[in-house]
Amino acid sequence: MRAVVQRVKEAKVKVEGEEIARIGPGLLVLLGVEKGDEEKDLVWLSDKVAGLRIFEDTSGKMNLSVGDVSGEVLVVSNFTLCGDCRKGKRPSFDPAEKPEQARGLCERFVSRLQEKGLKVQTGRFGAYMEVHLVNDGPVTLILDSRKRI
Repeated sequence: MRAVVQRVKEAKVKVEGEEIARIGPGLLVLLGVEKGDEEKDLVWLSDKVAGLRIFEDTSGKMNLSVGDVSGEVLVVSNFTLCGDCRKGKRPSFDPAEKPEQARGLCERFVSRLQEKGLKVQTGRFGAYMEVHLVNDGPVTLILDSRKRI
């Protein structure tokens, strides 16, 4: 599983012009599921996202997690994160998991974050979405469950 994690002041998702999710300060997580991803991948990734110490403490150091600052999380499924751009100019999306399997892993990822006490909003799986955000910092990180060691 891959995630682009952005520390945001606010973020929202629109589908067909209708706002379906909005958060205040917290994390925007763009989430991609690759073929072969399993429960262990979502466990590692959800633990990592919840525990990332990328919010400033009173000394101005990035030392606090999203939960520590009572932040919110917006998770948006994004199969294009699994695109392979090594050959030619057009990405291949063959590495992306089939929607049926990907949806389940995305839902379990969200559930794990909620079980950790985080307030989580989501985009709409499989929909064309507009994602609006105000990046804070900017702080943007890329996580990949296959590159955890």
